[in-house]
Amino acid sequence: MYSVILCTSKRAEAKKIAAVLVKEKLAACVNIVPVDSVYRWKGKLVKNRESLMVIKTKSSLFNRLKKRIRSLHSYTVPEIIELKISKGDKKYLRWVGLSTR
Repeated sequence: MYSVILCTSKRAEAKKIAAVLVKEKLAACVNIVPVDSVYRWKGKLVKNRESLMVIKTKSSLFNRLKKRIRSLHSYTVPEIIELKISKGDKKYLRWVGLSTR
């Protein structure tokens, strides 16, 4: 089974995290997309430019990937959300499997 993990961070940090995850074979691919985020933090409305990492991996790697993101991330509470892939191109998913541990 495969998953897409969503995680936001500052742009430079996203590039660093993405490179580590792919190098360590915790992710097959990480897309980095610029986003405008609006959220409440410590009682205040916050508006930030962030980067959304769209991380493709094996579902079995989620806990290790989450731990690695936390070790590299500067946010107190980073967004780390797993979305299970119910269907996908078999060749692409096979590549994800071969590209990860």
